[in-house]
Amino acid sequence: MELTQDTADLSAYLAADEAIDHHHPVVRQTAARLAAEVADSYEYARVAYEYVRDAIPHSQDSGDLRVTWRASDVLALGTGICYAKSHALVALLRAEDIPAALCYQRLADGEGGHVVHGLAAVRFRGAWHRQDPRGNKPGVDARFSLEGERLAWTPDPSSGETDHPVLYAAPHPAVLAALRAAPDRPYLWKTLPRAL
Repeated sequence: MELTQDTADLSAYLAADEAIDHHHPVVRQTAARLAAEVADSYEYARVAYEYVRDAIPHSQDSGDLRVTWRASDVLALGTGICYAKSHALVALLRAEDIPAALCYQRLADGEGGHVVHGLAAVRFRGAWHRQDPRGNKPGVDARFSLEGERLAWTPDPSSGETDHPVLYAAPHPAVLAALRAAPDRPYLWKTLPRAL
């Protein structure tokens, strides 16, 4: 699958916004702590990915009812669903001047419908590489990789699942609207985007 930027301006993938608030002190402090552990930007990207994947539980997996959507809140509160965790990873990457994007998949929801799943992408060696920081669990073994994707799930076209090839510089409006409107995760689960 060929990934497509939603804007040709690469600087858009370094920008801050309300959700990807990489100028926030919590994001800056976390980035500085992680960067101090590594020698180069590739290693930083891997460590940042693993930090978001492993140190911040997916709120459904942990049973946390809180809904986060700003990167700084995800890092400060230590919880989020796939979209929020992707916001946190993108913010940490951009905080260290590494271009990063948001991207999505449409997956079966286990109840006969579909739901949009959030991912991130990082740009290295002139190419984009998708990463899935949602967090591993039995049956899910996502890993940081620039040599072929190691995502949580591979869409099955026969069941209506698909990869969205667009690399977004900012969160998709439907995703952001669902996150911002949800008072808690059970409500969010009923209002998740089904398609983009």
